[in-house]
Amino acid sequence: MKCNLFILLFSLCLCFSVFSQEKVVNKIDTFQFTTIKEIPVTSVKNQSSSGTCWSFSGIGLIEAELLRLGKGEYDLSEMFVVRHNYSEKAQKYVRMHGTVNFAGGGSFADVLDCIRDYGIVPDQALPGLNYGDTIHRHGELDQLLRAYVDVIIKNPNRKLSVAWYQGFNGILDAYLGKCPETFTYNGKSYTPKSFAQFLGISVEDYVSITSFAHHPFYTSFAIEIPDNWRWTKSYNVPLDEMMQIIDNAIDNGYTVAWASDVSEKGFNRKGIAVVPDEDAKEGPGSDQAHWLGLTQKERDEYFKNLSAPVPEKEITQEIRQEGFDNYETSDDHGMLIYGKAQDQNDSKYYLVKNSWGTANPYKGTWYASVPFVKYKTISVVVHKDALPQALKKKLNIK
Repeated sequence: MKCNLFILLFSLCLCFSVFSQEKVVNKIDTFQFTTIKEIPVTSVKNQSSSGTCWSFSGIGLIEAELLRLGKGEYDLSEMFVVRHNYSEKAQKYVRMHGTVNFAGGGSFADVLDCIRDYGIVPDQALPGLNYGDTIHRHGELDQLLRAYVDVIIKNPNRKLSVAWYQGFNGILDAYLGKCPETFTYNGKSYTPKSFAQFLGISVEDYVSITSFAHHPFYTSFAIEIPDNWRWTKSYNVPLDEMMQIIDNAIDNGYTVAWASDVSEKGFNRKGIAVVPDEDAKEGPGSDQAHWLGLTQKERDEYFKNLSAPVPEKEITQEIRQEGFDNYETSDDHGMLIYGKAQDQNDSKYYLVKNSWGTANPYKGTWYASVPFVKYKTISVVVHKDALPQALKKKLNIK
């Protein structure tokens, strides 16, 4: 009887020990995020098969700002912005004899300038789906528009036809729809400009910030990326101060439009963005020998399906600059930073609203580590009041 009782107690202790170890292993082998700060944003959208992330994230910033200002929730038309920017881009491309970028990509300035010059409309007034599909699918449109303007710059008539621009806009009208001169919203009639005035967003209140050492700090310059076809200038600050701006914005309830490179192996479809330190003595988990024995292809596959914290590189201004100079950092994607989180190791991450739908494990949110944001940020756009006061003074921003 005493022997049986001992065996029973031993078995219970063993089970408890295994269970406890299992909990620890699970904690190590899977990301466990705790939200530190979360700013209200509108629902995650899906850009689908279109290169219009810049419009979705820029509009996402404006929608979040309307929430912050207590003006309610709005679903604004990304395709209204795309439609106007394609039209302006065609004029510049033709005037520059095809020597500037002409594609579906763009920048946050394209959203702000569109609202300033043309206004804005709710999504219901211009959903941009006139081509017989229920999702945004721009492959045919992008190639057709590019072929059209390439014919124009070849100048087969030896002078530009007065009809070329009307013909170009006709393609946009056919695919995305004509921009409405007036529309009704909640029982009231608006023009795009009067609706923008009703929303009360002042685009002059938003500033673009970057951090690159090939231009002087505390000045502004046009970032040398193809999608910056407007040559819009950004304020240039040291890396630590750019991160300070992002943190100060979030801490004070402002979202941040974030242009970043997402072609890195540490940015995966499962909602994780990190900068793995592949030279670290210990990689994922605790089996150092196994990690060091992996081939590069095996490591790449691991990061593609990353589900647990890994050692990350320490990012400096020099490392960041080298990535940009060597074309390793490119302007791939626009998203919206709307909060902060930490993992079970107390490492810090940013909550990022993406525009790839809600199919990932975090329902459309990505967790971007601080090293990733330091390394791969091209630029951010924030409300000027989100800047620390001392930095506003350095940049001479009123």
